[in-house]
Amino acid sequence: MSKTEIKYTANSIQLSETETDALLEKVEQKLFTHSFDFNDHDTIAKMVESMGDKRGMTRLKFAERLGIIGKPAVPFLLEALANHPNAVVRRASAKTLTLIADPNAVPNLVYALLHDEDTVVQGSCIGALARTGEASVPELLKIIADEGQNETIKGHASWALAFIGSQASEYLYQGINSDSIDVRCAVISALGSLVQEQQDEEALKILVNSLKDSETIIRCEAAAILSKVNQPLVVTNLIDCLQDSEPEVRKSVALALMKMVDRTTLEPLENALNKETEESIKPIFNLAINQIKRNLEE
Repeated sequence: MSKTEIKYTANSIQLSETETDALLEKVEQKLFTHSFDFNDHDTIAKMVESMGDKRGMTRLKFAERLGIIGKPAVPFLLEALANHPNAVVRRASAKTLTLIADPNAVPNLVYALLHDEDTVVQGSCIGALARTGEASVPELLKIIADEGQNETIKGHASWALAFIGSQASEYLYQGINSDSIDVRCAVISALGSLVQEQQDEEALKILVNSLKDSETIIRCEAAAILSKVNQPLVVTNLIDCLQDSEPEVRKSVALALMKMVDRTTLEPLENALNKETEESIKPIFNLAINQIKRNLEE
């Protein structure tokens, strides 16, 4: 397949609605009878082009059929994602790549995520990267670690990392040792999902250890995530952190304990309140104590 076969320009010809409907009917028939020729590059290219149709349901049907075709459609989708002048086609191409989840598409998806000016294309690329799974993780971690990267893009990458979850467990276990604070924050969030959904003991251990991280924000994030894990080990370690040297951490810990509604936390919180020297934090301790008492009464 030559590059020129799937090259898109500003003069790309859009099929008429009648031609588009006829193409869809032809493709559906061949797929239904298992007679579709996966080497029919002309038809696949036209299918990708037809994802620029004005009718949303028609675009969806072509995306679904291209998803069924799978990997033979990937080169055409990647070319459209990179070069098609119509943002609607670029969006649909990224969404269709989500259905196929081909690891070979990861570099192209990352490039489009970082360089396409259309925010919907960017979001669709993140969805495809998340769906692709483990193969996307190294690139996602690079994006999160890039200090010069757009915060919105980094946020998307962090979401994708959490979505991938257990498929990326080994990367997450290692990522907590990253020099990048942003990476460690993203890893903590993803590890929280592993603990909640998979009861991952290694992830829980890492989260608890993160309460002693050298960075204040990491300790705060770990406390916030652990508030969703009501286990004796977690409660004990959070109580210990009520003596943290940083007011923001003590605040995060108090709020975490408040959400856990554990009777055994009342006395440590009251003791911490009596010792608290930061006036702005005292109302948080009072809130936590009162809320726990209220919830226990109810």
